[in-house]
Amino acid sequence: MRSEMFANSPTGVLVPIGGTDPRWGAWSHVAFVPNSLPDDTPELSVPTFNAIARARAALAALDASARQLPNPALLRQPTLRQEAQSTSALEGTFAPLEDVLGVDTAEQPDDAAVREVFNYVFAAEHAFRWIEDGRPLTVGLLESLQRILVRSTTSDTEQAGRLRTSQVVIGRHAGARVDDARFIPPPPGIDFEAKVRDFIGWVTQPNDEIDPLVMAGMAHYQFETLHPFNDGNGRIGRLLIVLQLHQYGVLSEPTLTVSPWFEARRAEYYDRLLAVSQTGDWDGWIKFFSDGVASAATTTATQLTDLLRVQQSLKQKVRAAGLRAENAMRLVDFALAQPIFTVRNVERHLEVTYTRANALVGQLIEAGVLRQHGDTSYGRRFTAPDVLAILLR
Repeated sequence: MRSEMFANSPTGVLVPIGGTDPRWGAWSHVAFVPNSLPDDTPELSVPTFNAIARARAALAALDASARQLPNPALLRQPTLRQEAQSTSALEGTFAPLEDVLGVDTAEQPDDAAVREVFNYVFAAEHAFRWIEDGRPLTVGLLESLQRILVRSTTSDTEQAGRLRTSQVVIGRHAGARVDDARFIPPPPGIDFEAKVRDFIGWVTQPNDEIDPLVMAGMAHYQFETLHPFNDGNGRIGRLLIVLQLHQYGVLSEPTLTVSPWFEARRAEYYDRLLAVSQTGDWDGWIKFFSDGVASAATTTATQLTDLLRVQQSLKQKVRAAGLRAENAMRLVDFALAQPIFTVRNVERHLEVTYTRANALVGQLIEAGVLRQHGDTSYGRRFTAPDVLAILLR
C-alpha cells in the first residue's frame, strides 16, 4: 500500500504495523484506520443529489411492486439466488446461475463453489428473519452471518464467526510483500473492535440529518474499510445495504439485487471505495452507489413484474388443462421459488408421495407448464421454461 496516497486523508489515519513473513522476513508498514462516520451528510454535488433522488424513486417503485405481490416471500427466493451467485462472483467464487437455481435448500450441494454460493442464501434468510423479528443490527448478527457464509469452506476455522484477530491485506498477490498490497485495513485489537461497535452504533441510531440511502452508502464504505472478518466482508457488506434499506423502511420486502450492477463495474466499485479513504471523495462514491441502487431497483422491479405475469399465465394453463387440484397450483409456485428441481424435491416440499409428485410433474408437462431440463434419464430435473428465461436473461 502506497502510504503517501493516504497521508493527507480527511477520512482516516495511518498507524504502524509489523510482523514476520516466512518468505521476506521481518517487515513494517502502515494500515489505514477510518475515522468514525459523521452525523451529517458529507458535502455532495448537485449531480449526486439528483442521483440520490433517482435512486429513491426507483426504490419506491420497487417497493410498490413488491407490495402488490400476493406472496412476496415466494418471489424473494429466485432474486436472492441471483444475488448469491453475483455477490460471490465479485469475491472470486463462481458457480453457474443455473446450478444455484437448482439447489434444494434441504440438501447439501456436491460442488464446493455452489455450496459456498448457497451459504449466502442461508445467511441472507437468517438476516431477513432477524430484521423482520424487529431486532436491530448487532455485532453478534454480523458474526453469525460470517459463520454461515464460510461453513464447510477453507475459511471454516476457529476464526469463523468472530471478529478477526489477525492482520489482513487486500489486493496482494500470493508471495508478494505486504507493501505491495492495494489496501491494508486496521490492525486487530481492542481499538479495532471498538471501531466495529462504533460502526454498528452509527448504523442503528436514528438520524434525520442523512437520507437513508446515503447512510447505506456511507455504512458500506465503513464496513469494507474496517474489514471486520478474515473472509466474507464483501458479501456481508452488500447484504447490509439491503438490510439497512429494509430496516429503515425504504423497502418493505428485501428483494433488491445490488451485486450484478457492481459486479459489472468491479474495478470502478473498488476504486470509488478506495478514493474515499485516499482523498475523502464521498461525492464520487455516493453518486456511483446511488446510480447502482437505482439501476438495481429498476431491474429487480421489472423482474418481479415479469415473474408475477408468468406465474398467473402458468396457473391459467393449469386451469385450462382441467387440473383443479390445489397441489398443481402449489407446484407452479414451487417452480418459481426453485426454478430447477427434481421429483424428489417436489415430494419433499409439497409433502406428497413420490408417486403423486411424479404424476403432478407429468400433468404439468402435458399442460405446457413444465418441461425436462437437460437430457439425462437418471436424476431428471425439470423447470418452468418461462420462469427460467426471465432469470437467465
